[in-house]
Amino acid sequence: MAEKDIAEKQLLAYADVFANILNVGLFEGDEAIRPDELTDVLPRSTYNADGRLREQERDVAKLWKGNELRLALFGLENQSAIDQVMPLRIMGYDGAAYRNQLPLKDGQKAYPVVTVVLYFGWEQRWKKPRRLKECFQIPKRLEPYVSDYQINVIEIAWLPDDVIAKFSNPFRMVAEYFSQMRKQQEYHPSEEYVRHAKEMLELMALLTEDIRFKEAKENVKEGASMTMRSILLDQIEARGEARGEARGEARGRAEGTIQTWAASARNIMKNMKLTAQQAVEAVSVPTELRAKVLEQL
Repeated sequence: MAEKDIAEKQLLAYADVFANILNVGLFEGDEAIRPDELTDVLPRSTYNADGRLREQERDVAKLWKGNELRLALFGLENQSAIDQVMPLRIMGYDGAAYRNQLPLKDGQKAYPVVTVVLYFGWEQRWKKPRRLKECFQIPKRLEPYVSDYQINVIEIAWLPDDVIAKFSNPFRMVAEYFSQMRKQQEYHPSEEYVRHAKEMLELMALLTEDIRFKEAKENVKEGASMTMRSILLDQIEARGEARGEARGEARGRAEGTIQTWAASARNIMKNMKLTAQQAVEAVSVPTELRAKVLEQL
């Protein structure tokens, strides 16, 4: 869990990424929040449970300031699975943020707290509670006296394409992955160069079960400038080399069976939308075996 928390914070903690997510998710793409107006705040707060002081921690939190005036506190929470008590959790985070503003000086006003839940699930929609009252079974006579609390959930995989297009690189690529998986159960990476590539791959490796991201994050260096397609394609080639299925000496010795080469090529054809000829070249099938492998495809 600690590794997952760190990876999530690395990407979303960038002010440009954080601001862009809020601008698209809350303000329809308008540049209401500028990255230079955001400052980091400690995401931790404490609460008392069973007579013991406990700590809770947001994923990412930033203070929005304009001309030294504190305008709002924003928090982002990442969810790959649905949490039926999410309104209770968010109310706890927000309540602690309001409590930390006290005491107020004479004439001073508190600033609002806004939390956005980024839901990355693509197999089912968020059908669990979005309001505090939906978490309880409330007697009818008591209902008017129970205060409600609403949470903001963005279902990434279900966003329309025109909304996803408003996200900037790299979060747009994150959103494209989940959208494509929902619609066609496979992902076709773009030729666009990735910003914050290392951090984005760290996040994707933890949010998905796609082995390509897990392998890519080990090989992409900080500040690397690569396209998403080339990043993932390189991992397929690296896997082939590790199995003795790559170019160089392996090509001369023609290691591996025709069936093995064909399986590798067939996999890349599906995931990368390549032709048979492009696939055998991408996985470096030995020249003397290509005709026989192409027959299998």
